[in-house]
Amino acid sequence: MPLNSMTGFARADGVSGQTSWTWEVRSVNGRSLDVRLRFAPGFEGLEARVREACAKRFQRGNIQVGLSVKRSSGDTEIRLNEAALAQVLEISRRAAEVAKVSPPKLDYLLSIRGVLEVAEPEDSAEASAARQAALQASLDQALDGLATARAAEGQRLLAVLTEQLDRVALHTQTAAASPARTPDAISRRLGEQVQRLIKEASQLDQARLHQEAALLAARADIEEEIQRLGSHLTAARALLAQGGAVGRQLDFLAQEFNREANTLCSKANDPEITRAGLALKVVIDQMREQVQNIE
Repeated sequence: MPLNSMTGFARADGVSGQTSWTWEVRSVNGRSLDVRLRFAPGFEGLEARVREACAKRFQRGNIQVGLSVKRSSGDTEIRLNEAALAQVLEISRRAAEVAKVSPPKLDYLLSIRGVLEVAEPEDSAEASAARQAALQASLDQALDGLATARAAEGQRLLAVLTEQLDRVALHTQTAAASPARTPDAISRRLGEQVQRLIKEASQLDQARLHQEAALLAARADIEEEIQRLGSHLTAARALLAQGGAVGRQLDFLAQEFNREANTLCSKANDPEITRAGLALKVVIDQMREQVQNIE
């Protein structure tokens, strides 16, 4: 399966009879699937159908779906609401008498909402069904376009994440191959530290001395961190190859990468290992930012 981003945009136009419309869909990253709708008045009944269509195609992301509609004015009829006009005339006449001013002109009265009504022609059952089918077809086109855009962005993210994992592997190998990790180097450092302990605490008993030496030895050993980083690299590469909705798993792995890099840096007692650990943290932070966009 392809690796998909949660970022994308698409639109699709449609027309049926005297009605034309435009679907616009856009998505950004989100913890789950959140569909938000913005429809032209009178088309709210499409909500369930749109949500179902989104759920079939996407598993995560904040998706905004907008529908704008236009109708040809050729068949539009403007009607006078005589009852509303009569009430407006009576109220304006009485208000003019109270205020002792001239009554308002007719053009102003006609601009009052409800006095003039715009009547749209009613569609036949066949025309309504045709419009619904055309609306659904253009919606599918827009959502398919969004899926294509998210897949294309996912391929770009795949390349970026692959390169970042290669850099993580390189810095891990640098730390693992450091001459400071050779038994002789570790033994020499431990000897120096033990001697320092003896000088600074002349009353230190043998049991305490052995305990301190064991702690120093444990801190000098980053083998466990190296092994875990290698294991996380294998798991991350497998998820990228698997594709699909693996964003949450990659996010968890990125946190694990960061934890091991922090521990490695805290244990580092050699400049080369410290530099490798810091470089690891930089790459892992960059990787965590990219992973947030994976579905």
